[in-house]
Amino acid sequence: MSKLPDTSAPINELIRDRWSPRSFDVTHEISDQDLLSILEAARWAPSAMNAQPWRFSVAKRGTELHAKVADGLGGFNKAWAPNASALIVVSVLKDEEGNSSAKHFYDAGLSVALMTLQAQALGLHSHQMAGISPAKIAESLDIPSEYEVALVVAIGKRDEPEKLEDAARERELAPRTRLELSEIVLHGLP
Repeated sequence: MSKLPDTSAPINELIRDRWSPRSFDVTHEISDQDLLSILEAARWAPSAMNAQPWRFSVAKRGTELHAKVADGLGGFNKAWAPNASALIVVSVLKDEEGNSSAKHFYDAGLSVALMTLQAQALGLHSHQMAGISPAKIAESLDIPSEYEVALVVAIGKRDEPEKLEDAARERELAPRTRLELSEIVLHGLP
């Protein structure tokens, strides 16, 4: 199944080919080496003052940790995400007053972007989910209180869309779309 986007200019093939499937091969087991490679790519993401305000909890399918993370997924995500080879919880450092920090979330987003591209380079796919119960995941994983659970990333080999239920299958088969550049570039579009 091809999900190549219609772009207005050429882009790197890793970016072009990247998309977020929901149908994951439940028989695929991710290797420790691939997980290390994905995490290493995330580690080398840029961050303000090199603070690296992100932390990861890595749960391979079939482990107790994976079951805890899967239990904290939102309703729609519970139907498909546990089939992924791994679920990675991304937690973000709060600011000095214990509040959510936009700049820390920005930096964590950069690390997840590199994680996603590294997975793609390894022939894997990823899907980021904000439809989770952050408090439930933080409690079950005993995440330190100076961090907040932001999202979960499912990683694995994609499978056939026909294995998904109705709404998920429709989303899987739908064409990839984005706003036009003229809608997101406020000034200076060539």
